[in-house]
Amino acid sequence: MSIIKKIIFLSIFITLISVSNTFAEDLKKVGKFKDWEVMVMSESSGKVCFAQSTPVLQAPKKDKRDARLFITFRPAEKISNEISATAGYEFNKNNTVLATSGNNKFKFDIKQQGFAWMTSNKKEKIMVKVMKKGSRIMLTGYNEKGSQTIDHYSLLGFTKAYNTAKKACS
Repeated sequence: MSIIKKIIFLSIFITLISVSNTFAEDLKKVGKFKDWEVMVMSESSGKVCFAQSTPVLQAPKKDKRDARLFITFRPAEKISNEISATAGYEFNKNNTVLATSGNNKFKFDIKQQGFAWMTSNKKEKIMVKVMKKGSRIMLTGYNEKGSQTIDHYSLLGFTKAYNTAKKACS
């Protein structure tokens, strides 16, 4: 995906995180599946469907951040299985953002405006398979000062949320 599309998508997610009343009509919650929820948004370019979750545990504990993990479908742009994350801060450009589940590790290649994405759809598909089978995934990131944060996401309900988001945009 081009960097411009990612920036546009980032703007949409920033808006979603701080949903205002004016956008409430365009953003609809489709369902909640244990620790995951599914949202559908209507845009001029078409429908955007995504599953999202918030961490069940964050480290360090004293810093409460608005962290989220997303998987998104945008059929009008032929985009599926797009995995992105925010830790609630601007990521450090010199350190890696890494998702870990069991022995599986997934590196996020692009870090911009507080979000991280993978550039390989092949890696995203593998990560989806791991998430469907797993019970937890950890996202490790570093803020601009270089301090490490770790967000633990439950994968309970992920498969149903994933399938619902995918179906909503098919």
